[in-house]
Amino acid sequence: MTLTLVKHLTLAQLEAGLDEILRYTPKDKGRLMMIVRRPSVGVREELDEAQLDPVEGLVGDTWRMRKSKRTADGSAHPDMQLNIMSARVADLIAHGRRRMALAGDQLFIDLDLTDANLPPGSRLALGSAIIEVTAEPHTGCGKFIERFGVDAAKFVNSSRGRELHLRGINARVVQAGTIRLGDRARKI
Repeated sequence: MTLTLVKHLTLAQLEAGLDEILRYTPKDKGRLMMIVRRPSVGVREELDEAQLDPVEGLVGDTWRMRKSKRTADGSAHPDMQLNIMSARVADLIAHGRRRMALAGDQLFIDLDLTDANLPPGSRLALGSAIIEVTAEPHTGCGKFIERFGVDAAKFVNSSRGRELHLRGINARVVQAGTIRLGDRARKI
């Protein structure tokens, strides 16, 4: 087997791609571009359809088993049930769809995720489910750096990157339902 080294984009290359992303990203009606379940640590399953549940999050995902430094007892954080990333930003950082799932998010949506467009408390209808944006920040971690490089972490964690939620947002399920690849994501 031949090892393939992935060349990470530089900060300048990432910033150069941002204007186009901002110009064309939908504000009100986006589309679900990828669903990723994490059944165990380091494993990613791309799905065409999934169930969202207010207790389980994305059914079959390990969210409930994951520890959180942000809860008093170290249990899974209820406001970090779903990790959502802009499909356009993920595509830029990952060099295309093939590596997007490595970001670690469950949902990749083509929609403006900024506070100006989706402040905490905003709700999205997605398939027959409804999710609510939470205030918990979503930032690039060590695994993100390993997979996409130091410049990608600087890009998403910069003051502008945080303002635009380039690393993504957190959400929780408020109404159970089925989601499918290609579903509309609309603000309600």
